[in-house]
Amino acid sequence: MKITQIRNATIIVEYAGQHFLIDPFLADKGVYPPFPNSARQDQKNPLVDLPTTIENIVRGIDAVIVTHLHLDHFDDAAKEALPKDIKMFVQNEADASEVKNAGFNNVEILHENSVFQGIQLFKTKGEHGRGEVLKLAGEVCGVVFKHTSEQTLYVAGDTVWVESVQEVIHTHKPEVLVVNGGDNQFLEGGSLVMGIDDIYKVYQAAPDAKIIVVHMEAVNHWGLSREDLRSFLKDKGITSHIAVPEDGESYVL
Repeated sequence: MKITQIRNATIIVEYAGQHFLIDPFLADKGVYPPFPNSARQDQKNPLVDLPTTIENIVRGIDAVIVTHLHLDHFDDAAKEALPKDIKMFVQNEADASEVKNAGFNNVEILHENSVFQGIQLFKTKGEHGRGEVLKLAGEVCGVVFKHTSEQTLYVAGDTVWVESVQEVIHTHKPEVLVVNGGDNQFLEGGSLVMGIDDIYKVYQAAPDAKIIVVHMEAVNHWGLSREDLRSFLKDKGITSHIAVPEDGESYVL
């Protein structure tokens, strides 16, 4: 497989001959206002440019997976750029309805055993924060990829470390994991995605896996920098296990 970090949670997964675009957030730098009640209110989103053109990102994509409909995972630029007949996987009926309303006509709801071109896709549960903030954050999902020619891949989506994530690791035993680790948060309510402690727990649960940390430094409410995470990994002696890619960087696994 080949995994390319685009920006934020947007990645391209080349798996068993198919190209998946996950959580496309494709707007130009600074198009959207900052997320409210959070840090960096003087900075518009996205905070950084895409590492390549939208045309290059969309070209050759076979299917799109949208783990949830927050702006930084599926935005107006993505709706405009993607072909309306492309395969779109979403987490539930409500999201399917909204994606169809945006003009897409090949929408499928992920289940615990979906299949695309011979690739098994297992929808997984996540929790977009802890406590009261969950009511605001709403439902999210992740996905496990399996194929006889590939290692098992787990893309966790917008979740903190919770029992359901541990269960996925225990059940599917992924050899490659992608986690959203920017420790994004509002001024109140705590982490919305994984911070350092969560990422370390993922490593402890899957010490032999390759872990790739994305969703960093791209929107105004991020809380964990790449530099600080890399420093932590170096101190723990686990830099060979956990990758922290720059936008545009790829890994062949």
